[in-house]
Amino acid sequence: MRKRGTSHVREGPKFEGIKKLRQAEVLAEAERGFAEAEQIVIQKLEMATFARPENALKRAEELINVSQKQEALEALHSFITSRRYRAWTRTHEKIMFKYVELCVEMRRGRHAKDGLIQYRGICQQVNITSLEEVIKHFMQLATEKAELARNQAQALEEALDIDDLEADKRPEDLMLSYVSGEKGKDRSDRELVTPWFKFLWETYRTVLEILRNNSRLEALYAMTAHRAFQFCKQYKRTTEFRRLCEIIRNHLANLNKYRDQRDRPDLTAPESLQLYLDTRFEQLKVATELELWQEAFRSVEDIHGLMCMVKKTPKSSLMVVYYSKLSEIFWVSSSHLYHAYAWLKLFTLQKNYNKNLNQKDLQLIASSVVLAALSVTPYDRSYGASHLELENEKERSLRVANLIAFDVESKPENREVLSRSSLLLELVSKGVMNCVTQEVKDLYHTLEHEFLPLDLALKVQPLLAKISKLGGKLSSASSVPEVQLSQYVPSLEKLAALRLLQQVSQVYQTMNIDSLSRIIPFFDFSVVEKISVDAIKNSFLAMKVDYRKGAIFFGNKSLESEGIRDHLSTFAVSLSTVRVMIYPRVKKNLKSGETLSDLVEVVEKEHKRLLARKSIIEKRKEEQERQLLEMEREEEAKRLKLLKLTEEAEQRRLATEFEQMKNQRILREIEERELEEAQALLQEAGKGNKKKGKKLVLEGEKITKQTLMELALSEQLREKQEMEKKLQKLAKTMDYLERAKREEAAPLIEAAFHQRLAEEESLHALEQQQEIDVSRQRHAGDLEEKRRLSRMSEIQKVFQERVVSRRRAEYARLKGEREEKINQIIQSRRQEREAKRKMIYFLRSEEERQKRLREEEEARKLEEMERRKKEESERKAKLDEIAEKQRQRERELEEKERQRKEEILGRASRAEPSAMARPVEAAPAAPVAVAAAPAPGKYVPKFKRSAPEAAAQAPPPANDKWSGGSRTDERAPPPGDRWRDDRKPAFGGSGGAPRSTTWSSSRPRG
Repeated sequence: MRKRGTSHVREGPKFEGIKKLRQAEVLAEAERGFAEAEQIVIQKLEMATFARPENALKRAEELINVSQKQEALEALHSFITSRRYRAWTRTHEKIMFKYVELCVEMRRGRHAKDGLIQYRGICQQVNITSLEEVIKHFMQLATEKAELARNQAQALEEALDIDDLEADKRPEDLMLSYVSGEKGKDRSDRELVTPWFKFLWETYRTVLEILRNNSRLEALYAMTAHRAFQFCKQYKRTTEFRRLCEIIRNHLANLNKYRDQRDRPDLTAPESLQLYLDTRFEQLKVATELELWQEAFRSVEDIHGLMCMVKKTPKSSLMVVYYSKLSEIFWVSSSHLYHAYAWLKLFTLQKNYNKNLNQKDLQLIASSVVLAALSVTPYDRSYGASHLELENEKERSLRVANLIAFDVESKPENREVLSRSSLLLELVSKGVMNCVTQEVKDLYHTLEHEFLPLDLALKVQPLLAKISKLGGKLSSASSVPEVQLSQYVPSLEKLAALRLLQQVSQVYQTMNIDSLSRIIPFFDFSVVEKISVDAIKNSFLAMKVDYRKGAIFFGNKSLESEGIRDHLSTFAVSLSTVRVMIYPRVKKNLKSGETLSDLVEVVEKEHKRLLARKSIIEKRKEEQERQLLEMEREEEAKRLKLLKLTEEAEQRRLATEFEQMKNQRILREIEERELEEAQALLQEAGKGNKKKGKKLVLEGEKITKQTLMELALSEQLREKQEMEKKLQKLAKTMDYLERAKREEAAPLIEAAFHQRLAEEESLHALEQQQEIDVSRQRHAGDLEEKRRLSRMSEIQKVFQERVVSRRRAEYARLKGEREEKINQIIQSRRQEREAKRKMIYFLRSEEERQKRLREEEEARKLEEMERRKKEESERKAKLDEIAEKQRQRERELEEKERQRKEEILGRASRAEPSAMARPVEAAPAAPVAVAAAPAPGKYVPKFKRSAPEAAAQAPPPANDKWSGGSRTDERAPPPGDRWRDDRKPAFGGSGGAPRSTTWSSSRPRG
């Protein structure tokens, strides 16, 4: 104690420094956060107190433009929930449109619900159509978002593979998402689509909850329910469909329970009743399409309860849908009797109210009614049932009879009991048999009125074959889309087998199993045996099958099943007889009368007690439901009150924080002013000593803060030291006192321990002896039981060996059959594999041959194509070469012509003097040259042209090879071209005749 006190005193200044540091940090943090807190408070106050509704909308749009959608939603939410703006204006509707758009975009279902509830209170009495438009816009946005997510996912089935949209993610899904390396497409689709579908489902629930007791928006309520039904139907949401039906059912129950509401819908009005009926019938249709038969039956009960509530019967068109769906429900539940009654009601409605129905469709419907009635088993299944089961069956029959009859004002005591016999009589009395087909009429007379023990099945079989082909889609005038008579064939075959067994039992006492199997061609004998067991159980037949003899015995003699079933009751009767013999009764003459009267009274009392108990249970259930509803209303009121109190407390807290910060700032300014005043006083006091003026200011500062804190801390330390000394003294005193008490109590505890030890030893010895006695008695009883049962050991061994040997033989036979069957299967599969292998080899070889032929054909075509290309290229090369040669010759001819002209011009200038001297000699030279000229268009070789020229004139100079007389061009001109050049003699041409050069084509003119 002393050491701890000493260390505390030693560490006091250190703690003091830490404390000062923390105070400084807190002060700095408060100064930094003051401005931010002030801005937040101002913003909250601005959001809560807008001067006009347009300012709230403008503020929200500004926040949305800067990507602060959460703040915009909070601003609009605070405006909508504010009590200051409760008068409806057109701006309220615009604000609600923007508000629901933000809620849908951010998937805030609770905010949307709260806002719509507040807006309903604002516009309920002023403009209810505005609420309708807002709700329609809300549902439209949610539907569009869900459809957009569905289109983006492209995998709807993988995305709605959850059973419940309201449930969170399962632990195994979370583990899979963290363990797997990469997410698959189905998981990404689930993350994309499921949140939007969950939000759409919450949207439907919210709208239905808001409109559930509003008489002005009944049409919108019905439309929302229809859209929710279509949502469940389109995406196969069975869990949500059940919840939706329960929600609508609770809404109607609350509507009837709380009749004092202001805007409660009136079900007696025709428009309201029609809307509610349309909703229930749509619910029934969707339930049957989703194959939720239990929910469909509850929907039928809802329709019946609704009509009983208003004491009216729906239109015949709705009743046709009602009975068609009811017959489908009863057929799926194997309640053939109720199915037949529903068909009869449907036939009556179609015949009486549908005047456009043709004879063929009416005949098919009537045939369905008769076949449904015949499909009912001909015996009652209530044989041997207990009293409670009979009461439950009776209550169930009355309940179903109310649904089928649909009489909203009849009493239960006037209701007739539904049975097969009464149904057949009703069919005959109402003339249904006159409308059926001939096959159905023959089948009815064969099964119900004719006695053919051996030929019944053979006569029924062709009729059933014809009936199975009847049916199909009906005309558009009929409200029933399709009728298929083949669905009744299995039940009719079972009825034919039962009738045949019944008639055979009346004629024969014994029959072969094989003979019975031959006369019942519908089923194997195992199926016939099951049918007969059910009939015997319900006292329709009396027969026994002996497999050792391969025979069937009809009649009630020596039936082992009766003895086994009633052996306890027989034993009780025997004991009662023995008791009467030992203790005879005194008054024998009054025995029967008193027993019957007592029995009637007991049964009557028991029945009344059960009815009273049932009414009490129903009252308790109603009271419990009422209490639950009251609790829900109280909880809702408490929640709203708590929400209001929370908002008010938040506003008060913000205002309080603002005031506290303001006060702290004022106090801090006061402390700073006081510190400045203290420093000023210290400076005035130290003016005499100028050297120590600064030190005095510091000392004055220490006096105001540090010195006082040190004095207070030293005082606290002194008090702590005194307290530690007192505690040390007190601890020492308590230590001495405790030691003295333990020294005094030690011998007493030792004596008590020895006494307890002796008592426990004596008790243990007594219990040990009792256990030994009990064990001996049990052992003696076990030995006696063993001696009693040892007499049956030999019999048990013989029975066991017999059973084992029979089972071994049966096992060996079944094993042999199985091995033989397996060998046959192996052989057949081997043959199939061999045939398949050969077929594959043939197909492959044929495919290879075809492939080889195709390749050879392609190679030939390729080679032919290459050859053609080569020839074409060679032909083009030759043509190009010929064209080039032609162009070269043309250029040479042009050059020669130019040189010839130059030579002629030069020669003429030189020969002019000589020509004037010899005019007579030069004149004949021209005719010779002309005569030597070849015919036009004919090619003349060079050596032939040179001889006449040499004879006519002197040889040309050596340097001019092309000089001489006129010469025809060697190349052939183009077809159709003709060029003629007539030249006059140069310089007058006095030396000879004019020279002419002619170019012509070798082709004759046309």
